[in-house]
Amino acid sequence: MGKVTGFMEYERLEEGYKPVPERLKHYKEFVVGLDDSQAKVQAARCMDCGTPFCNSGCPVNNIIPDFNDLVYQADWKNAITVLHSTNNFPEFTGRICPAPCEAACTLNVNGEAVGIKSIEHAIIDKAWSEGWVQPQPARIKTGKKVAVVGSGPAGMAAAQQLARAGHDVTLFEKNDRIGGLLRYGIPDFKMEKSHIDRRVEQMKAEGVVFRTGVMVGELPKDSKVTNWAKETVTPEQLQKDFDAVVLTGGSEQSRDLPVPGRDLDGIHFAMEFLPQQNKVNAGDKLKGQLRADGKHVIVIGGGDTGSDCVGTSNRHGAVSVTQFEVMPQPPEEENKPLVWPYWPLKLRTSSSHEEGCTREFAISTKAFKGEKGKVTGLTTVHVEMKDGKLVEIPGTEKHYKADMVLLAMGFVNPVASILDGFGVEKDARGNAKASTDFTGGYATNVPKVFAAGDMRRGQSLVVWAIREGRQAARSVDEFLMGFSDLPR
Repeated sequence: MGKVTGFMEYERLEEGYKPVPERLKHYKEFVVGLDDSQAKVQAARCMDCGTPFCNSGCPVNNIIPDFNDLVYQADWKNAITVLHSTNNFPEFTGRICPAPCEAACTLNVNGEAVGIKSIEHAIIDKAWSEGWVQPQPARIKTGKKVAVVGSGPAGMAAAQQLARAGHDVTLFEKNDRIGGLLRYGIPDFKMEKSHIDRRVEQMKAEGVVFRTGVMVGELPKDSKVTNWAKETVTPEQLQKDFDAVVLTGGSEQSRDLPVPGRDLDGIHFAMEFLPQQNKVNAGDKLKGQLRADGKHVIVIGGGDTGSDCVGTSNRHGAVSVTQFEVMPQPPEEENKPLVWPYWPLKLRTSSSHEEGCTREFAISTKAFKGEKGKVTGLTTVHVEMKDGKLVEIPGTEKHYKADMVLLAMGFVNPVASILDGFGVEKDARGNAKASTDFTGGYATNVPKVFAAGDMRRGQSLVVWAIREGRQAARSVDEFLMGFSDLPR
């Protein structure tokens, strides 16, 4: 906890944003974090609640009251030690996690939660600036070799933990840079990629070998999944060369919208649009980049990926941006006594929405319209929920002008051909079938092949990916050595 009476004395303080006109001119981060004194005051609000629901609300089980108290005491060095004990990459979660811990905060029952995410952000940024984040190479090597396939947060977490346990770890990534969907799915204005780069350097010093531009297995010929691989390795080769293989790829199969006109030019998956901008931001030259400048843009899908499309389109200079969500508009405020400590359904307005966007709810696309093979608009209808199903409301059809349509309706499953290449059994949703049991967890039906992150649980949060990567690493360590000292 922080100060005994702090929750009664101090109000919640949000992180600030730089002005919209200023931040729309670039792709850099624009969040104004808390300074030391502000973080101390916010940490003081952490009360002696007895049962800290924030711990269980956090997928990696961050020891939140402890690091809050340490920040209140200005003991920042021990605060980062506590934070790193459960979370390999708090600079990622401190920027892009939706903070389920705050929804579970006891203060949130009838007031405003402690700003846990902003405190975490402040701790890790101070740790980097003070030079406290250092490599932790293993003192003893085991001689065991592990391949990790997929370099998103699950793969990075698994690789780092296994390297620290003394194993020889090789991390494979089909694209040209490490980070997975962190690198090529999340815009730089939400998280600059230098945060990934310095973790890569730390992991290299810990012994992790990175192999980028390497496709493990095959993608279908008509796949829209981002793939900048220059060489291929077969699953059979990995199983032969390594003592264990951990599959940590993303859930990259985008949900499609099979309505009339879908084949018109100008209709793209969000994950065709967003990775290209990140690649350009990295300094690469890209022919035929998808651009929204001068266009009327429709984003179909009301989640975070759709919001990222909105922010990127506005930075391109789109004439207008409209975002569709098929579900009804949620309430602006949740019923806290009813839903606490669980994640509430309520209207969430992102920084990208604030930069300029028209939002439409309870709306469904019936058909795309076009001229000379290019999309010019779409026809919609409003829907309502009846008997658990969305049904059209007669007489609500409407036409929208559109020069570009971005499909951001989520992801259905990992690419099936990757799992099939290893012979991994899939669950009903097309994910790798593996339990999370304490003993033998994350093991698939194929000997010495494990699966974690989106590959196992489906589309989810970065913080869940880190949790699964850490837990899978412990299971792999136990499999290789018969026991493990790695935290779970």
